Amino acid sequence: MKLYSWNVNGFRAVLNKGFWEWFQQADADVVGLQEIKVTPEQLADQNRQAPGYLDYWNPSQAKKGYSGVACFSKKQPLDVALELPDSRFSGEGRVIRMEFPDFHFFNIYFPNGQMSQERLEYKLGFYDAFLKHAQELRRTKPIVVCGDFNTAHKEIDLKNPKANAETSGFLPVERAWIDRFIATGYVDTFRMFNDQPEQYTWWTYRFGARNRNAGWRIDYFFVSEELTSAVRRAWIEPHVTGSDHCPVGLELANRSDASP
Repeated sequence: MKLYSWNVNGFRAVLNKGFWEWFQQADADVVGLQEIKVTPEQLADQNRQAPGYLDYWNPSQAKKGYSGVACFSKKQPLDVALELPDSRFSGEGRVIRMEFPDFHFFNIYFPNGQMSQERLEYKLGFYDAFLKHAQELRRTKPIVVCGDFNTAHKEIDLKNPKANAETSGFLPVERAWIDRFIATGYVDTFRMFNDQPEQYTWWTYRFGARNRNAGWRIDYFFVSEELTSAVRRAWIEPHVTGSDHCPVGLELANRSDASP
């Protein structure tokens, strides 16, 4: 299966910037979008539905024009769920989970903690609630999770780590959660194939950051470690514009084809 994740920073905006052309050439089995900032009812059918794909939407209920996630899938999932079971973190349109025969697939727009200490605590609580839920589901089959995690893990994952050491998105407590996530048995698939610096997925619109490649890698595909033998490749597409983020991809073999 070929999977994609992309924070589009406004689905209606990216429609005018070549989204469907990218979507067609991507030829993915599943595409997860974050920060759609729209409800499906606000879209014409031709902008909501892709031929050959089923579409699933979880817009923000808390605030219009905010957050929201969507998925397009060639295959009919066994099950689809919106949000986390913990009601404290429902309503902002941050999660779609689809169950497939070989794994649970999460498309998540994790909260940003920069606004206030309260939002930072909300972000950390959301992280913990997600991990608890993923671990419960993992008892039945492996986990794939993609999306905007809103945290760069290591110094290699952003251009200016020293200058951002006290900025949410690179705080020690946020990075420590990713350490714990990995220690629990989840693998950053991009780093299975690429250990080079200056590999980013987000660039501020200010200061010509993208032209200078002054960015952050905050968009990921993680898999639970029992699925690593099925990982064929993982990549980012920094040449794809239209958002302040770029798409990231993952290709999985069928488990029957994966080496033990």
